[in-house]
Amino acid sequence: MSSTAITMESRSLDQPDETRRPELAKVDVINLSGHSVGRFTFQPGWTWAKSIKPAAGTDHCEKLHLGYCVSGRMECWLTDGTRVSVKPGDAYLIPPGHEAEGVGDEPFVGIEFSSAATYAR
Repeated sequence: MSSTAITMESRSLDQPDETRRPELAKVDVINLSGHSVGRFTFQPGWTWAKSIKPAAGTDHCEKLHLGYCVSGRMECWLTDGTRVSVKPGDAYLIPPGHEAEGVGDEPFVGIEFSSAATYAR
């Protein structure tokens, strides 16, 4: 049993607690009673390898992503070659050991529920 009190909260991602700005990306994070929610915005031409890999220091993204795509498109692939396309209206679960890139001319915007606290740090 956790000793942290949970309170009812509603917060806007337009007023984040923290904003990170890796290359061609913006990560807005809010904290709600010890939980983090993020809005990940990836501009056209964004790739994990160019934008996040330098900060992560790993060969592939080792974060678990659970989220919802608001707009834009993203392609993700695992080290075993498994691929998934994420498009507006999709909920997604992407396990560690992947890479990703934005596709098309529109920014990808995803709301993240599992990796927001530490992504792009």
